[in-house]
Amino acid sequence: MAGPDVTVVIPVFNDLHALEIAVPRSIEILSRITSGFELIIAEDGSTDGSADFVRQYELRDPRIHLLHSDERLGRGKALNRAIYESKANIVCYYDVDLATDLQHLPELIGSIREGADIATGSRLMPGSDTLRTGGREIASRTYNFLVRFFLGSRIYDHQCGFKSFKREPLLGLLGEVEATHWFWDTEIMVRAHQHGYKIKEFPVEWKSGKDTKVNLAKDSWNMFWQIMGLWWNLKIRRK
Repeated sequence: MAGPDVTVVIPVFNDLHALEIAVPRSIEILSRITSGFELIIAEDGSTDGSADFVRQYELRDPRIHLLHSDERLGRGKALNRAIYESKANIVCYYDVDLATDLQHLPELIGSIREGADIATGSRLMPGSDTLRTGGREIASRTYNFLVRFFLGSRIYDHQCGFKSFKREPLLGLLGEVEATHWFWDTEIMVRAHQHGYKIKEFPVEWKSGKDTKVNLAKDSWNMFWQIMGLWWNLKIRRK
């Protein structure tokens, strides 16, 4: 029996209510795109019953797989683990709150089939339709400007949680990525750009989730220092 041609990963931490919507919706949309997919739920030390919910789905649908961790790994480590577990040539991930409209999933997957090494949705490109508070919009634009300025990236939006990859080139990057949590998204894009990977960025419709786990003040400050840490590693230490 042939394996899946597409793996979708949904990272999860105490997201039971969002999972109840995300899993059936994902199956519905993916079934229109390909008959060969697997959906991996990278459940990262949840205590709200998320793992049990996915286990019940596994019993009914062999395309659904739970990847459980007893202890919190962090978003980046959970994604790494799921990518290594993937059995497909195309690997995607998106946030469990479905902040990015899944109408864009065919383009996300199709971009890799058409030759891109990486594809990513963007909340900041012309044509994007984004709904969030003014404070988060300013913070996001400032953050991405700093990434471009210090790290030389040409991407508009590094942190959009809606990305796909050609698996083999991606595996070559994972050993370099040091970030274990939110900064993982940015670091993977910056390193891919430095290696000359073909990246497709496209505008998406995006609405901020009601139960976002991002602490604007704390996380923005932490991620600024991670930008500077990556700048040091790539621009200074390498010399």
